[in-house]
Amino acid sequence: MIEDDERLAGMVVTYLRQNGYEVAHAASAAAGLAELEASPPALVLLDLMLPDADGLDVCRRIRALGAPLASVPIVMLTAKGDPFDRVVGLELGADDYLPKPFEPRELLARLRAVLRRPQLAGLDSGLRQFGRLLIDTGARRVTVDGQARSLTSYQFDLLLALAASAGRVLSREHLVDAVKGESLEPFDRSIDVHIGRLRQAIEDDPKQPKRIITVRGAGYVFAKVQDA
Repeated sequence: MIEDDERLAGMVVTYLRQNGYEVAHAASAAAGLAELEASPPALVLLDLMLPDADGLDVCRRIRALGAPLASVPIVMLTAKGDPFDRVVGLELGADDYLPKPFEPRELLARLRAVLRRPQLAGLDSGLRQFGRLLIDTGARRVTVDGQARSLTSYQFDLLLALAASAGRVLSREHLVDAVKGESLEPFDRSIDVHIGRLRQAIEDDPKQPKRIITVRGAGYVFAKVQDA
């Protein structure tokens, strides 16, 4: 947990430990990044506003560290209610966000949901091939032409949900439910942000996608036939 509010951090750390989690706390971005590299965690709880760096920049730096930290789940905490900050956080690779103030039980539920994703996907250890795109569900690895593509945990599970229903139009609500996310609020477009990042990773031309296709007013469809 990277959070400069010592009182809040103390309460969260105590609560999570009472619920069976091991938690390390850092009060600054520098200390948090050092802790991450020394002992890679299962999940990062990251405050948006830190004394020595912007949380969005820290998120970007974590994603640039390489394996295994490039895909470690990140849940952002923010005192800001501006949807712009949430969207930017998701674009930079955060898996979820939680605005302050929050109920400890909601935080626990979100962390459990995010941590559960790899275990659920890991139940299927096969390979899925779509033209030049290969999805290794056991290793949680995606390649195009044999070149690995970097995805966050959420983005991998989103791709897996799309691929599992290749050729079918899936609504935003269906996709959120498939990856165990929260229900969408009216006009919420956070899933679109993740789709955009996914396209950046796997499409030859993200502006003219051939793998993940938008169906206006309905949702998205993952193409069954690719690279024909």
